[in-house]
Amino acid sequence: MLTAQASPTTLRRREPFPAAAHQLRLAGKPSTLPVLRRPVIRAVISSGDSKTGVEKAAEKAVESDVSSAKSGVSVRAVIRIRKKMKERLIEKIEDQWDSFLNGIGRGISLQLISQEAHLGIVLDVSLSFYLLNAALLTFFVPTQMFFLGKSDETFVRGWLPRLSDNPYVVEYGADMVVPSDFGQPGAVVVTNFHEKEVFLMEIVVHGFKEPIFFTADTWIHSRNDNPESRIIFKNQAYLPSETPPGLKNIRNEELSRVRGNGKGVRKLHERIYDYDVYNDLGSSDKDEELARPVLGGEERPYPRRCRTGRRPSLTDPDTESRVEELDPVYVPRDETFEEVKQSAFSAGRLKAVLHNLIPLIASRLADSDIPFTNFSDIDDLYNDDILLPKGAKKTHLLANLLDQVLNVGDNLLKYEIPAIIRRDRFSWLRDNEFARQTLAGVNPVNIELLKELPILSKLDPEIYGPPESAITKEIIARELNGISVEDAIENKKLFIIDYHDLLLPFIEKINELPDRKAYASRTVFFFDDGILRPIVIELSLPPTSSSKRNKKIYTHGHGATTSWIWKLAKAHVCSNDAGAHQLVNHWLRTHACTEPYIIAINRQLSAMHPIYKLLHPHMRYTMEINALARQSLINGGGVIEACFSPGKYALEISSAAYKSLWRFDREALPADLLHRGMAVEDPTAPGGVKLLIEDYPYAADALLIWAAIQELVESYVEHYYSEPNSISSDVELQAWWDEIKNVAHHDKRNETWWPNLNTQDDLSSILTTMIWTASGQHAAINFGQYPFGGYVPNRPTLMRKLIPQPGDHEYERFLHNPEYTFLTSLPTQLQATKVMAVQDSLSAHSPDEEYLHQLDQIHRLSSNDPLVQKFFENFSVQLEEVERIINLRNKNIELTNRTGAGVPPYELLLPTSPPGVTGRGIPNSISI
Repeated sequence: MLTAQASPTTLRRREPFPAAAHQLRLAGKPSTLPVLRRPVIRAVISSGDSKTGVEKAAEKAVESDVSSAKSGVSVRAVIRIRKKMKERLIEKIEDQWDSFLNGIGRGISLQLISQEAHLGIVLDVSLSFYLLNAALLTFFVPTQMFFLGKSDETFVRGWLPRLSDNPYVVEYGADMVVPSDFGQPGAVVVTNFHEKEVFLMEIVVHGFKEPIFFTADTWIHSRNDNPESRIIFKNQAYLPSETPPGLKNIRNEELSRVRGNGKGVRKLHERIYDYDVYNDLGSSDKDEELARPVLGGEERPYPRRCRTGRRPSLTDPDTESRVEELDPVYVPRDETFEEVKQSAFSAGRLKAVLHNLIPLIASRLADSDIPFTNFSDIDDLYNDDILLPKGAKKTHLLANLLDQVLNVGDNLLKYEIPAIIRRDRFSWLRDNEFARQTLAGVNPVNIELLKELPILSKLDPEIYGPPESAITKEIIARELNGISVEDAIENKKLFIIDYHDLLLPFIEKINELPDRKAYASRTVFFFDDGILRPIVIELSLPPTSSSKRNKKIYTHGHGATTSWIWKLAKAHVCSNDAGAHQLVNHWLRTHACTEPYIIAINRQLSAMHPIYKLLHPHMRYTMEINALARQSLINGGGVIEACFSPGKYALEISSAAYKSLWRFDREALPADLLHRGMAVEDPTAPGGVKLLIEDYPYAADALLIWAAIQELVESYVEHYYSEPNSISSDVELQAWWDEIKNVAHHDKRNETWWPNLNTQDDLSSILTTMIWTASGQHAAINFGQYPFGGYVPNRPTLMRKLIPQPGDHEYERFLHNPEYTFLTSLPTQLQATKVMAVQDSLSAHSPDEEYLHQLDQIHRLSSNDPLVQKFFENFSVQLEEVERIINLRNKNIELTNRTGAGVPPYELLLPTSPPGVTGRGIPNSISI
């Protein structure tokens, strides 16, 4: 890595290179731009004093005696490079070698590109740095001239950060003299001649009217790995039609470099964005039992993922071979975790859980994978310590995990008490808490208005039996305290969570798996006097030759037996809800559906495009966390299959949900609420809708976040697309949206519900939906996983027994010991601790998390437009007000779904959070 060195005492200049010996290379080959002539320009490169800072470096006088540039302008390019935080001995030795290469001008070269309308110039400058007291090496470098565009844009002062004491960031200066008619630089082409990549944070060019900023935050690959140089554009947004002529060619060239062609094995240093189906979930080469079908295609539609190009499996050429668990899966280089996240407890801890902790727990409990037999067994997870095998802490990563994260002592593991039982240990038993979590829990997006009776299935009756539900008007009427069913429906007091059609086609296969028993469920709720409560549960099995209507109805009852049966029925509903939450609302609707947006953004929108700049903070880490999920969470034999009811059919259910339920237009929050009947249109309310249940914490808080995002996006879009037809004529934008519809979501390409993209409203709606999905929606359904799911009886991820029926062998045992029957129906101790460990990790914020309220700070680094910056500052102020409103709501005693005796406040959509498992905070992106 580059290291700052002491200032030299002498300056020794190197003889100029012959002009003919050096050609400009933008792509590892001679430039195709028209060459006019190559005059000789001398550039002086010096190291930046790391203790002085950029501003002082910019003020330093640039000395030059170049006779051919007497009318030239002295400028300095200051680059900031981030060093690796933790280095092995060999890496430190490599750093010294890098310093030597820098010292002789063989480390990094910069090519400064002008954007003026007349003749422009590319300056090729090789960086040289001081080595101890060695002389500064300078030399003549050739230039290449061609017709370039001219820009009159100026830049905002005052936001460049002063140099901190960060020992991992170093600065260097490159002094040069440019002709007086050079004009404004528009891009810098960077070539890395080191043996390894470097992380370029920023380039600042001083000496023009104002400093010109080139924010990079990117890995610059070694030329040994790829001869193509990297192009870094200045912090100025341009629509394609407004691109300065001198930048048009390289704008198109940079886009073409990152698009794949569906061929070749991707290498870790590359930045290639290409599509593939989910053909890497199984591992048939390892075990036939781990074979999994391909997701993506007519039979099992699914969003596309990032292509890796790994070789086909030996046993199934339609699937991709898998990498070893500890090896990285390819994602484009700039999509990978930064080092601070890799070493912090969010990513590193997750890998430790998946690859170290779970096998250790398994080895401890494998010989006795026993069920919980009484509630004290569960309490022991939080009150007592679990003894792990001796030697468990010999692994350094695991030792750090155990000591720093899970609050353990020597060879011990303890879990934090989940928020759901921290205030009231028995709240999960009550019907009102069961219902409250449908509005304020970790999965508050499936409840919908019951609009008519009978409830009808859309499944094929020849296969799945009569379409009518067993929940009849008469059954409901008995639970309404004298209110007629007609009045309840007319006054919108009946609600339902319906997993019948999603799950019934899979129930028979699920129930054939070892220790898996499930039903397809429907749950009806009654809303009265401000309280929502469950009144009827229907649990269905596939029809048999003896029973075409294999459906059972359960109500809460009042006797001991019916009360315990009701608890078991609710547990089965919770298990279904946990699966739908993880496989559909969490993984599919946020993670899987967002990844192809990211691929399309990078393939079709230039880094100069204002929409790229708007969306870029909302793409951070998503592709990497998805790759990790494919490797260890949703893969065949992974944690999701091991710990959730659907088992090896989990991702097939996710595909079925994509096929029958997912629509982009309904991913917009107001549209989703309207579709589910949970709101009515009201132009005066946030998001343009009014909730039927005012005390619906998720929706009420979410609408505030949505409205703030929508206002920001609308202002941004209006600013950049003020001219008529500017959206329909934006070739990059139209190509991006076309690719999303036809390639990224290829299996949905023929749907008629895709929004048009012609107007400001069209674009604003699309962008607001994407930003909301990546930020607020993901936060609401992710960071409550451990607070709600960490207590197994509250939210079991699978059930191991069907509900005992009179006449069954198990029924007599149930009557004798209902607690035993209930607990042994839940996940085993091993299954529970597995999923608890993963939920705890997935619910945690990384120390380097970037939050939604910090967008104004982030966009300072990518835009020089003061009006745009004002938009983001106003947005941050709005989110401060949103946080204040949410805190006030959580103290309002009339809102009983978020306050009351033992009731945890609803904080999942509070914008801010410290690191860790906090149950609050909205990151910009799907980063865990």
